[in-house]
Amino acid sequence: MPEEGSIGLVEVQTFTFAEPPNKLKLESSAALGPITLAYESYGALNEDKSNAILITHALSGDAHVAGRHHPEDRKPGWWDTMVGPGKAFDTDKYFVFCSNVIGGCQGSTGPASINPETGKPYGMNFPIITIYDMVKAQVALVDSLGIKQLLCVAGGSMGGMQALEWAVHYTDRVKSVMVIASTHLSGAQQIAFDAVGRNAIQADPNFNHGQYYEEEMPTRGLAIARMLAHITYLSDQSMRNKFGRTLRENEAFHYDFDSEFSVETYLDYQGQQFVNRFDANTYLYVTKAIDYFDISAGYASLDDALRQVQCKSLVLAFSSDWLYPPYFSEDIAYSLARGRKDVTYCNVKSEYGHDAFLLEVDVLKKLISGYLAHAMNPDLVRTQQLDADSEADEGPPRANRENIYQGHRVDYDMIIDLVPEKCRVLDIGCGDGELLCRLIAQKEVQGLGLELSQGNIVSCVRRGIQVIQADIDKGLGALPDQSFDVVILSMTLQVLRNPELVLREMLRVGKQCIISFPNFGYWRVRVKTLLGQAPVTRNLPYAWYQSPNRHVLSIKDFRRFCEQLGIHIEKEIPLYAKGKSRTLPNLFAEEAVYVVSAENKA
Repeated sequence: MPEEGSIGLVEVQTFTFAEPPNKLKLESSAALGPITLAYESYGALNEDKSNAILITHALSGDAHVAGRHHPEDRKPGWWDTMVGPGKAFDTDKYFVFCSNVIGGCQGSTGPASINPETGKPYGMNFPIITIYDMVKAQVALVDSLGIKQLLCVAGGSMGGMQALEWAVHYTDRVKSVMVIASTHLSGAQQIAFDAVGRNAIQADPNFNHGQYYEEEMPTRGLAIARMLAHITYLSDQSMRNKFGRTLRENEAFHYDFDSEFSVETYLDYQGQQFVNRFDANTYLYVTKAIDYFDISAGYASLDDALRQVQCKSLVLAFSSDWLYPPYFSEDIAYSLARGRKDVTYCNVKSEYGHDAFLLEVDVLKKLISGYLAHAMNPDLVRTQQLDADSEADEGPPRANRENIYQGHRVDYDMIIDLVPEKCRVLDIGCGDGELLCRLIAQKEVQGLGLELSQGNIVSCVRRGIQVIQADIDKGLGALPDQSFDVVILSMTLQVLRNPELVLREMLRVGKQCIISFPNFGYWRVRVKTLLGQAPVTRNLPYAWYQSPNRHVLSIKDFRRFCEQLGIHIEKEIPLYAKGKSRTLPNLFAEEAVYVVSAENKA
């Protein structure tokens, strides 16, 4: 297999629109025009222009996503690790492009641009812009390229805000979005950081009310703003690992106020590099746009706003991100789930803080490439699974099919028989998504999985399964009553901390619940226990020191448990490797499947 390649040399392109008198009407009611957008593109549009992906950049980003402008460039584009042949955004498959936002300073119309009415830079006469205004300008660019519907809009941080604007306000123009390390609104902490940065710039003696373009730039104020912002992009752990209390010259303290610690000199460097490429006024305008952002503005609630969404959504957070903590992304994911939208959410474990969306390349490649494959071909999940089922039907006897479905699960066969066609299913502890994949293929269900393991989340995404990363022991409070026809808990009951809470929550959100678990009363388990050994069987494959099982329960125990909680057992199906166990189930069944409901319907 050829090694992943680079885009190589790329060129900046421009598109100009909104020529007077047809200026772009902004949210502030001001009008702006003409407008030039600088953009770069990679790969080629296919014949029907259905493979176009718009990448949207963050505050300090620009259109230069991948490749190099000159052979001697020290660094490639800001997401070069993710965009190119064979990479997450595979330019052998997709047409990928990115534009510098309006208000920017890398070729797009912004405060440093010439105001045609005065012949001088706009400066502080540039109108206030919003994230929605940025997206309206992008729509004009997309129209100029003849693209009717984007395959995906993907962005991190401020880029994720733009992706949300696309999803809510241009519902017929995008098939999928990726909202990465972002939020549905700017909270008090984020606004506070931005305000300090703007004050640092405006307090610089060279700021001159923003009219500094023919004089000395307010570099010191801009550098301080960048240093402050950069701290929020990292995490305590990443800074501790990278710098600790190391001194720059590895000597004793100087007992003065120069930068002595490595972290100080690092921030000095970041500030200096930033002022060499960024405009101070752009920093003011773009941070203000971020502060104004609230996707629910004009709607009764976040749920009301995201109810407009018609596309698939991939929401990604990072565990150590304290600029946009994961709870913002969870809010987005659960709001979409409540609106019965196609949503997947993963909180990626990372030490890198907010900047993790630029650095966690391996896991992001798996998530993004898998997600795009299914966005491009939504039927892929069904056709792939039907092919697997066909292979199983024509293959060896059932007992020898360990390679089919990664080890055959007899409870899955029974659960699939029990689930009605075309219903709405919630699979709690969905694992790698195999059961939901089979249910989609065989029963055409609308399925959503809940899963804690990051590795299993990746597997679900690559299968094309909707999944939300969640700790089920915390309950299902974000999901409304009776929002699913069937709720499934397969081989998960025994690992829960609080089974009673989970069962009550299942019965609240589901009209019917299906539960399977290993029977610890099975005769082989009893024999090993009598011999003084911790049981290891087909359904209990872990050694005692590796087992995730918290609870040891038998079929009789579960019957008694349901009776105590007032849960009605509609069906009890004891199972062993070859099918149903019909004699003395508590002794001879390896596992059991139950259908339960909240009240006795007899």
